[in-house]
Amino acid sequence: MPDLIKEIVTGLVETAMKELLGKSHGRTPAKRKKRQTRSATSGRFVKKSSRTKASSNRAAKPARKQVSRRRTTASRSKQRSR
Repeated sequence: MPDLIKEIVTGLVETAMKELLGKSHGRTPAKRKKRQTRSATSGRFVKKSSRTKASSNRAAKPARKQVSRRRTTASRSKQRSR
């Protein structure tokens, strides 16, 4: 009987360890990087100017008026209980 329990426990521990270690190989999802263009003459990175030109042509929008939001009853009761 003790051998059976020991066998079951070791089997469970082994499968759990395999599952945990098998899923992650120390890898994280690939992060997207912006590509930089190099100048043909010097080989250094060149600043992009097309985006700044496009945004400077448009008129700047005025800032939106800040509106205070009413708290829900749940959030008010949470604060009251603190």
